[in-house]
Amino acid sequence: MSSELFTLTYGALVTQLCKDYENDEDVNKQLDKMGYNIGVRLIEDFLARSNVGRCHDFRETADVIAKVAFKMYLGITPSITNWSPAGDEFSLILENNPLVDFVELPDNHSSLIYSNLLCGVLRGALEMVQMAVEARFVQDTLKGDGVTEIRMRFIRRIEDNLPAGEE
Repeated sequence: MSSELFTLTYGALVTQLCKDYENDEDVNKQLDKMGYNIGVRLIEDFLARSNVGRCHDFRETADVIAKVAFKMYLGITPSITNWSPAGDEFSLILENNPLVDFVELPDNHSSLIYSNLLCGVLRGALEMVQMAVEARFVQDTLKGDGVTEIRMRFIRRIEDNLPAGEE
């Protein structure tokens, strides 16, 4: 699918959500929820197409997200910066966010996180590979920032809950 068609289709989706919900916070929640559901399913396609093995730590996960996943699905390679001293948080810097091409936020939607779907996709996909994370936008070019920044925080490793006796 062409990137312009995808961008315009996503814009139509966000526009419809803005009509369906009374405030930006509800739209933001819906975008995150939709993204989460996409991520839960997209991870299987990603693992099959990328031949990436299990990541051993959060730094390796960050590299795979930026250099493989974003490149594969959005055609961009965000930079990875601002690691926390503990190594459990980093930022993905998107110099160019393809979701926001042709977009201007109206003044009455100043708290809309237009690309929040991406945070949901990241959470959903990583949860399927046993990583609980928080993903949130801290900068957005649509709101006048120089770059778009997604802050990622590792919460915990999710243990498989297999029935007793099964490995």
